[in-house]
Amino acid sequence: MPTSHLQFISPFASSRNPLLTSSTSGSPAATGSASTFYPLSNSGHDLISAPLTVVTDDMVLINNFTFKNSNHSDLFKEYSLNVTSDSLALTFIPSNNSVSFVNGIEVVSVPDELISDQVLAIPNAPFSGLSTLALETKYRLNMGGPLLTPQNDSLGRTWETDGKYLHVNSSAVKVSVDPSAVNYPAGVTAETAPRLVYSTADAMGDPNVTDLSFNITWVFSVDPSFLYLVPPSLLRHRHTLTVSVGPDSMADYSNAILNGLEIMKMSNQVGSLDGLNSVGDLRPQSRYSSKSRIWIILGVVLGILVAVALAAVCYYCCFVVRRSKTNPHSHPWLPLPLYGNSHTISKVSTTSHRSGTASCISLASTNLGHAFTFQEIIDATNKFDESFLLGVGGFGKVYKGTLEDGTKVAVKRGNPRSEQGLAEFQTEIEMLSKLRHRHLVSLIGYCDERSEMILVYEYMANGPLRSHLYGANLPPLSWKQRLEICIGAARGLHYLHTGAAQSIIHRDVKTTNILLDDSFIAKVADFGLSKTGPALDQTHVSTAVKGSFGYLDPEYFRRQQLTDKSDVYSFGVVLMEVLCARPALNPVLPREQVNIAEWGMSWQKKGMLEQIMDPSLVGKINPASLRKYGETAEKCLAEQGVDRPTMGDVLWNLEYALQLEETSALVDPDENSTNNIPGIQLTQLEPFDNSVSMVEGINSGTDEDAEDAATSAVFSQLVNPRGR
Repeated sequence: MPTSHLQFISPFASSRNPLLTSSTSGSPAATGSASTFYPLSNSGHDLISAPLTVVTDDMVLINNFTFKNSNHSDLFKEYSLNVTSDSLALTFIPSNNSVSFVNGIEVVSVPDELISDQVLAIPNAPFSGLSTLALETKYRLNMGGPLLTPQNDSLGRTWETDGKYLHVNSSAVKVSVDPSAVNYPAGVTAETAPRLVYSTADAMGDPNVTDLSFNITWVFSVDPSFLYLVPPSLLRHRHTLTVSVGPDSMADYSNAILNGLEIMKMSNQVGSLDGLNSVGDLRPQSRYSSKSRIWIILGVVLGILVAVALAAVCYYCCFVVRRSKTNPHSHPWLPLPLYGNSHTISKVSTTSHRSGTASCISLASTNLGHAFTFQEIIDATNKFDESFLLGVGGFGKVYKGTLEDGTKVAVKRGNPRSEQGLAEFQTEIEMLSKLRHRHLVSLIGYCDERSEMILVYEYMANGPLRSHLYGANLPPLSWKQRLEICIGAARGLHYLHTGAAQSIIHRDVKTTNILLDDSFIAKVADFGLSKTGPALDQTHVSTAVKGSFGYLDPEYFRRQQLTDKSDVYSFGVVLMEVLCARPALNPVLPREQVNIAEWGMSWQKKGMLEQIMDPSLVGKINPASLRKYGETAEKCLAEQGVDRPTMGDVLWNLEYALQLEETSALVDPDENSTNNIPGIQLTQLEPFDNSVSMVEGINSGTDEDAEDAATSAVFSQLVNPRGR
């Protein structure tokens, strides 16, 4: 196998000689690159404080790393890169008034088949294009065996022991065989892993345990903003990544082993393995020649002159000419408010033109809600008394509070160490200030004094939907109540997708983000991850994957392309939760039952959905209503977004299911009403016209739905496990 090595002992790139580029030649292939950094004592340069930035032509490998801010005395980095040209260039970029350095570089050509182009993503969906990404090896373990140095590996890799990563040491025992007894099957070679790795393993500490939830677990620290390859799967996790092996429920024996494990960080959408800067962002700007600068200056001056001339023409056409044709007392233009719903904009516009007056609306006059002082928040929550704690979510803690006038509120206080920071805080304020709907939570106010991130909502007496389904020992909801709650949530999401000035994608639809007031009216909550939808000429929004495991749209997870159909998928998971009264993911169940979407759809396809529904509902549901509900959930959970219905269609079919339940309508058991989603024809339901609440794709139910609701507040993510 061709191998090339580049060794450098403390070469420097300085701010005066800004780029140090090392290159090696060879044939296009998958390439492994290893770099070593150790800050040697040097009288002329402070290497401990020197920021390290290393890039290839199209990938960022290291971005602004310093030993001063690290607990490591040295740094070893290993990457797998897809090299499509005859050379590989590694460029070291120093910061201003500093240097860059490297102690050693090794480049090894590796077989293309070592890493497959397609893997299985978690949640269950194929992910392709892996060969075009850069990978950084974060962990490589020899389970049950000793440390293996590069001399024991044909590709010069190091395999460390796994003991310090075991969650419970007693859960595993070491087993081994003679390395000479290891025979590689077809497609596996020594480049995959040396015989010494395959000759040792960790096995279950007690192979006779019949509980399928018993397993061996390893825990690893990771950066939650990246995807990770754990062959043969792809997944995203939070600050810790857990890998477990256990017996297969279909196997005749109850043991499991693991020989070795590699965990690799995958480059993100901007081509980086360290942060959100691309190579173009980090490379120094090229220096222009004097002649080039002259042409640039001339171009800028000419551009300014043209812009001024165009502005003058526009001013004359739009103002001078129009003013001569209109009432001299009226304003020729009316600035729209920065925030507020479409109704408010319409009313302000009409009133202003009739009265002949207009004025710019400042930020203070918009619907941001009341700006509470921190002292008011302290008084309302009795200094954040833990006895007032309602729950804990991804953003922080939620407290019950009482304002001076006796109004009960829910106070969500952001945790400065939370993954959801200032951006999510601002997003939630801005989104809620733009929206007013009976089935969306309304913001009372906020507090940003002393760098606090506090949101205040009106107290929702019945809390999150999840607590009424499982885990809180509350009385079970009737089938009619569950349908009405789902319909309310669907109306809220439908308004987000179609009723606002620009469509909004919630991106975190789940049962903890559907809140219930004292009358069990459902409202969609928690807009910290929401995104505005694509423009009219676009089909999707390209963005990093965010959301909650168990509810993530597999197509969005795979392609990082967000559409309103991603909310539809998540809502399909909610529908299954509501029917079955169990979590979206339950890892203690047998493997085929862990994911409620997959488990539920396997029974739906058999036409036996009633077999897994909440026992409290058995014998209490009209079969026709249940069938329509199951068909709706199945369409929502379609693998491809194009096959899923809109929220308007989902709403229509849920209302139909409710009508079937209320009227005990008898439907032919062989009737297949799946074709009602999407493209439903209203004429098919003439007997129910009086109760169908859909007009031109906007839900209208009652006049209340279209009017600004009184501020109703909520708290979300009130139960563990934690939210996002």
